[in-house]
Amino acid sequence: MIPILAIEKADRQTIKRFQEERLRETVDYLRRHSRYYQRLFSDHGIAWDAIRTLEDLERVPVTTKDDLHRHNPLFRCVAAAQVADYVTTSGTSGDPVLLALTDADLDRLAYNESLSYQCMGMARGETIQLTTTIDRRFMAGLAYFLGARKAGIGIVRVGSGVPELQWDTIGRVQPDVIVCVPSFLLKLIEYAEANGIDVNRSSVKKALCIGEPLRTSDFAFNPLAERIRSKWDIQLFSTYASTEMATAFTECEYGVGGHHHPELIITEFLDDDNRPVPEGEPGELVITTLGVSGMPLLRFKTGDIVQPHHEPCACGRTTMRLGPVIGRKNQMVKYKGTTLYPPALFDLLNGVEEVENYVIEISSDEFGEDEITVKVGTAAVSDELMLRIKDRFRAKLRVSPKIMFVAIEEINRIKFPENSRKSITFIDYRR
Repeated sequence: MIPILAIEKADRQTIKRFQEERLRETVDYLRRHSRYYQRLFSDHGIAWDAIRTLEDLERVPVTTKDDLHRHNPLFRCVAAAQVADYVTTSGTSGDPVLLALTDADLDRLAYNESLSYQCMGMARGETIQLTTTIDRRFMAGLAYFLGARKAGIGIVRVGSGVPELQWDTIGRVQPDVIVCVPSFLLKLIEYAEANGIDVNRSSVKKALCIGEPLRTSDFAFNPLAERIRSKWDIQLFSTYASTEMATAFTECEYGVGGHHHPELIITEFLDDDNRPVPEGEPGELVITTLGVSGMPLLRFKTGDIVQPHHEPCACGRTTMRLGPVIGRKNQMVKYKGTTLYPPALFDLLNGVEEVENYVIEISSDEFGEDEITVKVGTAAVSDELMLRIKDRFRAKLRVSPKIMFVAIEEINRIKFPENSRKSITFIDYRR
């Protein structure tokens, strides 16, 4: 197994001093190369040498996704000839944002994902089956590929979908791990059951799961993970990442949050007024990238509300851990006096076995109040199922939104629009 790095087992003060050294290097790099941050510091009268500690970061205004979109060329710190790869964000929460990566950034990306495999307890010589696409300007598939090469782990690139091809590959290659969206594991189970394949006799014993949460706030498996585990005795590992921060927070075997890698990123947790929340409380994750040369970011707001955990982990790491994403700040819904985030709705629907797929739509009524419509695809349409779904919403969330049964194929057309890299389960029509 790949050994844990010394910095990930250090005490908090040692980690803080280490990060502050890297922060000063980053600030000096931005001073010399970033037109955006040169202008930001000048406009706000900030002295570059005033940013020396983590606490000093509060002097700097936050950077938003809108800033990155509107002033994109100003963030690039290298000439076009030094760009090795271009990627974009998925665009699920707005227009895709372009990011430029240098050779050094690709090396950093590989190192980052090698740490994810390390967290999972993988060893050199093992093999992963990669279902995440590498094309369409997507960073994740590239990161997992590069990370595996750096860690000495074999790869079979199958891409998304096509359960028949996935099982054929598993049979031929005998991979140890599959990298996929967790709900796709249900599709693999469904195909296996229909074709006489015993999932528990396959070579795949672990899954690195992206794009969908697996755990509740207390780290118990959520309904989606429970459905998978009830059929397939497979270890599930959550990971959280974004294209802008080019860094992943991946669970270890103890499943108590994604581990922070202090050599790659500085984290802050802010309230609605961009002030730090009290330690241990959830807040919006704000990040500063370390070691990025193409388009480094200082105090970038991710839009994700998350819960940090600071207790040392049983795996030996002492670094901060991130709990499951509570919700995206711009997706908060106020419905009949109750504040909701989409993941809570997803968990309820994932817990109903008859639900094949679903889409949640948010709109505004004539009074400007939020309205929720849940479109459910199922082969078991009945008044009894409708009542059971409504009762689950009332029991867990104290409210019941409008629920409609829609053809499974129609929801798939909504969830998987042409040229989209991610499935869409939440649509916001509010203005």
